[in-house]
Amino acid sequence: MPCTYDPLCPTNRDKVRLLCTDTDCANAMFQDGEIDTFLTLMGSNVLRAAAVALFTIAAQEVLLMKRIKLLELTTDGPAEADALRRLALEYQEKADLAEAAEAGGAFDYAEMVVDEFTYRERLDKEALRGG
Repeated sequence: MPCTYDPLCPTNRDKVRLLCTDTDCANAMFQDGEIDTFLTLMGSNVLRAAAVALFTIAAQEVLLMKRIKLLELTTDGPAEADALRRLALEYQEKADLAEAAEAGGAFDYAEMVVDEFTYRERLDKEALRGG
């Protein structure tokens, strides 16, 4: 499956491509099927799918681009991979924060029923909440 990217009407696939800087379809790092697989693995969460894509790019950088110095040109694949990993971790943290906010935050409460009075009080409060 080839690469497609439409910034004017972005799909989740396009958003993942944008976040992992894979927007040049002439030199695409991932095919559409691979991006779709990242989305499937991460439950359609765009930030988590982009993080997995960046981790994949980082692994490729380490495997392909060693530290090379030739004349005045120096490449440092491990340093690039480290920067990509940090960005991927940042995306994961943002996804964690978004999921926590959707779930009502990390704080919750529990009502205790210890006697007849608190039992009636709990039933009244439950009725007020619509439960």
